Amino acid sequence: MAIFKLGKVVITSLFKKPATLMYPVIPRQWQERTRGHISIVEKDCILCSICSKRCPTHAITVDKEGRTWAINRMDCVQCGSCADNCPKKCLIMENQYSAPSATKTIDVHDIPVVEKKVAPQAAEAPVAG
Repeated sequence: MAIFKLGKVVITSLFKKPATLMYPVIPRQWQERTRGHISIVEKDCILCSICSKRCPTHAITVDKEGRTWAINRMDCVQCGSCADNCPKKCLIMENQYSAPSATKTIDVHDIPVVEKKVAPQAAEAPVAG
């Protein structure tokens, strides 16, 4: 009896579309909610280090004196906790994965110095007297 069940599956599979994609030829389209890897908008980062404090695996390192932001890609579990807690929203969860690697990958980003805008001083009015 098991042969008839197997025969039915084989015959129905002959007339259906393949269940898999031809990956190298047709690249995969990731869904919008896919959690891939973390990327940073360097010009918006204020080096507050909230992301490194919220990271459950401590994959993010912030150096305020050296003005660098680093992430260890092998330690990151793509939970998105750092992106959710960033006050400036400069961390983004990309919807595609980083390239596979057999070695530790630590991405270091140099954060540019933000020039503070100086408010123009009010013109002093002459004192009447």
